[in-house]
Amino acid sequence: MNCRFGLSVLLFALVAWLPLRAPAPLSYMPGEGWYYEPYGEKAEWMRTRAKDQLDVAEQAFKDKNYDITLHAAHRVIRVWPLSDYAPRAEYLVGRCLEASGHDEAAFNAYQTIIEKYPRSENYDDILGRQFVIANRFLGGEWFRLWNTIPLYPSMDQTAGLYDKIVNNGPFSDVAPHAQMGIGTAREKQSDYNAAEKAYETAADRYHDRPDIAADALYHEGLSYQKQAATAEYDQSTAGKAIATYTDFMTFYPDDKRVPEVQNSIALMKAEQVRGNFIIAKYYEKTKRWAGAVVYYNEVLQLDPNSSYAALARQQIEILKPRLQPAGN
Repeated sequence: MNCRFGLSVLLFALVAWLPLRAPAPLSYMPGEGWYYEPYGEKAEWMRTRAKDQLDVAEQAFKDKNYDITLHAAHRVIRVWPLSDYAPRAEYLVGRCLEASGHDEAAFNAYQTIIEKYPRSENYDDILGRQFVIANRFLGGEWFRLWNTIPLYPSMDQTAGLYDKIVNNGPFSDVAPHAQMGIGTAREKQSDYNAAEKAYETAADRYHDRPDIAADALYHEGLSYQKQAATAEYDQSTAGKAIATYTDFMTFYPDDKRVPEVQNSIALMKAEQVRGNFIIAKYYEKTKRWAGAVVYYNEVLQLDPNSSYAALARQQIEILKPRLQPAGN
């Protein structure tokens, strides 16, 4: 409660302080945040034609004067939103924000171009820049309040950025990698179920891209394996991991990760054998003979040469008479 009260006081003080300190009125661009926009007396960078105003923004960006770039580009977008120069102005806004370290605002500016100007000549470059920004958040960059105050890293929000990139261009050059990025982000937040689905989508949608499909199938199996080991050993999820890994080895037998996958399968099968043997002993202890035999047989099917197999065969022989109907 004290923390919330302190934050409220801080926000109130900031709002009260801005009018006293701001040399010009604040304007807000959705997704991009606040910036100063002078009015009244004409500023040196202001022009009366869209083309001339864009030229000012272009030159300012070349000179790395990002403050003037934002003012001039935003004026093009606000005053001449339907002109042929608006998409380029929005692109300059994104480039300027990105160069200034405001990655989330830059991503949103690029997203505005995708949604409002889908025929922009910078379309592929925009998707690439969005992908690079998402990668920085995947690497631990913090999301910001009002594009200014660092708050926290978020794999959930990062996955959302990758998802937008995929939706923007499902079959673009960066889309397969963005789809994989969704899986990686979900793995980092230990949401293995969501990670499995993301990797499965990548493997199915980009099956004609062997490098992507192989990597997706491998990571799908790895996510199942991690999920199986999160709490008590999950037999069904381990089975899915083994099945996925088996598909991986079948489709990509020359992949350098095959030996690693074979070792993982062996370890999971060994754990499955041990788990089924323990379940069989539990059923035997509670005198549910039929159930015990089912799980002892499962031990034999999983690995007839394991150390538990001989004991399972022995117990099956012991329990067989108890399965006979009375009077036989």
